[in-house]
Amino acid sequence: MGNPKNILLEICAANFASAQAASLAGADRIELCSALAVGGLTPSHALLEAVQHAFAIPVHVLVRPREGDFLYSDAEFQIMQEEILKIKQMGFAGVVFGILNADATIDEKRCAALVAMAKPMQLTFHRAFDFVRQANVALEKLIELGFDYVLTSGLKSTAELGLTQLTDLVAQANNRIQIIPAAGINENNVTAILQTTKANIIHCSLSEEVPSKMQVNVGPDLGFVNVVSSEIKIRAVKKIITTISHA
Repeated sequence: MGNPKNILLEICAANFASAQAASLAGADRIELCSALAVGGLTPSHALLEAVQHAFAIPVHVLVRPREGDFLYSDAEFQIMQEEILKIKQMGFAGVVFGILNADATIDEKRCAALVAMAKPMQLTFHRAFDFVRQANVALEKLIELGFDYVLTSGLKSTAELGLTQLTDLVAQANNRIQIIPAAGINENNVTAILQTTKANIIHCSLSEEVPSKMQVNVGPDLGFVNVVSSEIKIRAVKKIITTISHA
């Protein structure tokens, strides 16, 4: 047996119940957001406070002012700055954001401004990275800018489809920055993804649909379903990761 490798499990939590499941199931940290169905948006101030007060687990907060692309107006950029200052003042462990230019390159000027504003929090460039033109060039820019992590599915819709690119990115990063494989990762594929890419951290939502207990006077196809991270699924993936870490 070799020396244990500390592989981290990050859970993407879009509500309080998901953050609670992550904490109870032994996840290493949370990426807190809202509106996961549109790729995640900045969580509300009330949710930030509730999660901060309830759990000791490190929390990295997503800053994304709207759904859609990652080319932001001056007003949207101002909102992002104000959100980061608020998150920093509240004492969160990290912040997650990404800004691109119209030609799908990294917006170095604006990213540099947010990096300077956010430090000493840990910094993750989110899946805006999956839309860049040249991943190898973009990665070097993010290293220069001072990011700690890049959240990516290897420029594909899922980590499984982007496995080759993810493996190349981890090798290129060479521990100068951490690549976080994301999208569609679960107990059935996490072993192959970690063993192939050699990543030190993995990002999952591990959610399930929970039928609503609310009684509504509508047809059966119009009822509510709540999407929440599953404590059982998180425990299963954490167990697999621990086994790999100690292999």
